[in-house]
Amino acid sequence: MDNLLDLATPAPLSLTTLAINLLLSIILASALAWFYTQHGKSLSNRAKFAQTLPVLAMTTVLIISIVKSSLALSLGLVGALSIVRFRTAIKEPEELLYLFMAITIGLGMGADQRLPTILATLVILGYLLARTFLMPRPTKSNLYLNVMAPVSDSSFAQINQLLLKHVENADLRRLDRSSSTLQATYLIFCPNDEALVSLMDDLSGQIPACELSFVEQDNTLGG
Repeated sequence: MDNLLDLATPAPLSLTTLAINLLLSIILASALAWFYTQHGKSLSNRAKFAQTLPVLAMTTVLIISIVKSSLALSLGLVGALSIVRFRTAIKEPEELLYLFMAITIGLGMGADQRLPTILATLVILGYLLARTFLMPRPTKSNLYLNVMAPVSDSSFAQINQLLLKHVENADLRRLDRSSSTLQATYLIFCPNDEALVSLMDDLSGQIPACELSFVEQDNTLGG
């Protein structure tokens, strides 16, 4: 019975140890956030998402530091967290990867495994950095182009031919056709403003009465 009571009684938590672990988690998670902002490939707002990583790591440190001192608290935590539901889905695997890394940093620091956590974080970031520079990057598309033109037998083929003449990459995302109009949406990579102006002039000259609109993908998605 005395042993059971001892397990239920929380052990004293060292504030100095907690402060050191929180500080180290801030440093590692901030480095992780910077790396994700600079080298991530996610289309979401990376800078905004990265701000949550240090907070997530520190929260995990606090949770682990508290529950590791008491069996009763750890069992209660399992029941408390089982009722938590997240309504916002993580749609990109890369975001999930960095969330797990932030949680892992918090787990390692909360368990007082400082050197293994620091070493593992540096190795993982080093691998990701090497992969970023060694693996070829896919062709980046930076503009959405929407073309609306009168329907004809060759209008779609003519649009594709003009696009390939002026841009390095064109990916058709949507195509709509009615009895009188053809509307096509492309994700394109335009190397410079001169090529963009030439593309607009060519489309307007070769396809009379066409309507064009461009949206810059990078600014829209906040990357």
